[in-house]
Amino acid sequence: MLPARPEEATPALAESRNWALQISPYMWAAGLKGNISPFRQGPSIGVEKSFSDVLDNLNFGGFVNVWGRHDRFVFSGDIMYVDTTDSHGAGPLPTFQLPGGIVVPAGTSVDAKVDTKQFTATLQGGYRVVDTPGFTLDALAGARFWHISNDVTLTVGLGGGSVTRSYGENFGWVDPVIGARAFLPVTEKLSLQAQADIGGFGAGSKLTWSVLATANYVINEHFSASLGYKVLDVDYDHDGHVFDTRLSGPVLGMTYRF
Repeated sequence: MLPARPEEATPALAESRNWALQISPYMWAAGLKGNISPFRQGPSIGVEKSFSDVLDNLNFGGFVNVWGRHDRFVFSGDIMYVDTTDSHGAGPLPTFQLPGGIVVPAGTSVDAKVDTKQFTATLQGGYRVVDTPGFTLDALAGARFWHISNDVTLTVGLGGGSVTRSYGENFGWVDPVIGARAFLPVTEKLSLQAQADIGGFGAGSKLTWSVLATANYVINEHFSASLGYKVLDVDYDHDGHVFDTRLSGPVLGMTYRF
């Protein structure tokens, strides 16, 4: 996904084998924008954070991509896991109910501490529809798997005092996705690559899409580096859960080719 593919990076080597495999850990300096409900049936809280804000709240983050090819059949897997702890203040809010049955009247403000763990895995398979020395194009289809875990502590001002409640929940869904990936060699060592997909279509989320564009540089037979920009967007609103977010920012990756 991120770096130059081994057969495009080394055409002579490609002639001697019809398979390829590579793994690419990467860093994603992503900012966050969207609306999230910290708990089921809870009010949606607007979030807009730069990468430095996200980094301040980050407990752990990991990103890795795996790519493979056999003849014209291709496989793409992208996995991300992010653990953040954040504090939100919101209000005045419409009437809503806290976990435990307490009804919060309209006009109330809420302070929320939210520990969120997000796991997302996009798995796609496909076929190389264009295969020339100067350009390749892959058609892809698969699924994006989401799992969100929230541990929430809410402090609500009621009747001149305050009420604090802690609550934990997990939810997830699966989005079908279709996409494409294009590769353009510029020189023997430098190349450009773009990948995009779209999905959801109401089967999981209302809509999800992602775009990635990178410039790639081959260091040697086994290693290459990539620099680019990535966007991942999802609009999920189901059964009282709202997760409508967009992550976007530059990526920096290093690839090992087997």
